[in-house]
Amino acid sequence: MADRPVAIRVRGLRRTFGSVVAVDDVDLDVFDGEFLTLLGPSGSGKTTVLRIIAGFERPDAGTVELAGVDVTNAPPYARDVNTVFQDYALFPHMSVLKNVEYGLRVKRVPASERRARAEEALAAVRLTGYEDRAPSQLSGGQRQRVALARALVNRPKVLLLDEPLGALDLKLREEMQVELKALQREVGITFVFVTHDQDEALTMSDRIAVFNAGRIAQLGTPTDIYEHPTSEFVAGFVGTSNLLRGAVAQAVIGKAGTYSVRPEKIRVLAAGTGAKSGERAASGVVREVIYVGMTTRFVVDIDAGSTLMAVQQNAATASGEVAALRGQPVDLVWRTEHEYSLD
Repeated sequence: MADRPVAIRVRGLRRTFGSVVAVDDVDLDVFDGEFLTLLGPSGSGKTTVLRIIAGFERPDAGTVELAGVDVTNAPPYARDVNTVFQDYALFPHMSVLKNVEYGLRVKRVPASERRARAEEALAAVRLTGYEDRAPSQLSGGQRQRVALARALVNRPKVLLLDEPLGALDLKLREEMQVELKALQREVGITFVFVTHDQDEALTMSDRIAVFNAGRIAQLGTPTDIYEHPTSEFVAGFVGTSNLLRGAVAQAVIGKAGTYSVRPEKIRVLAAGTGAKSGERAASGVVREVIYVGMTTRFVVDIDAGSTLMAVQQNAATASGEVAALRGQPVDLVWRTEHEYSLD
């Protein structure tokens, strides 16, 4: 990916609000045609970085370049980017078509071209036939797609999305995640997407920048971020992770340090099974069994003095069978390649 043109380059970005440092010396390259997600908890700096790229905030230090042009001090309208917000911001008194056409009308694009481009944008988000409807006649997902079409119709080089799916219910949000990623592939525009939802980031992104306390804690592909976290924060924030530290790590792994093992990598086996070549085992007692439909979570107090969580799919077992393990001794077994050092 490094040989692709850089769509956005930020260097040394810093932004403070009074005594609060919102963004602290951030460097980031976003490549042309990439879907990059800025992921982090509230207050981590991800939205402030997006707003600085859009031009809605000015940095105290650092620079922003779009396609090699320094736009640090340029106003939002002078930047070849469009932003989609969580609240959609559709005009209630305008039809869907007129909402999508609005940006082109402001730019004084001729009426025939406006309509053709608006219809093309609506087709891209699969809303052909909805041109004459009012926003109030649409579902939440449809209104979100109108907002996307309104942003796409201007043909920006970069589309910035500030938690645009946050107001949708879970099922619709999951459907929109798939649609949005497919749309990004089709139109080929660079997407920078802000979210605090780890599953959303893992589902949609080419790369993820995990933010913490105004800095990028880790930048990489979803696989890198999830399988190979570089800090306890990333291991704990992106998904669920078991951490083995100090004396527990020494007892179980045979080495001091801090190690991460994902719950789905751990198998729950009968006590005394032990580990085979290339495996690690920790004996313990099942404290809790949590049945959640497709999977079951096991909370196990291990003899080494810690608590681990294991997750298994309910492919061949019923809820009654796994519930019977509560209070029983078991062995937790995982492959050594699935334990990752955080030191």
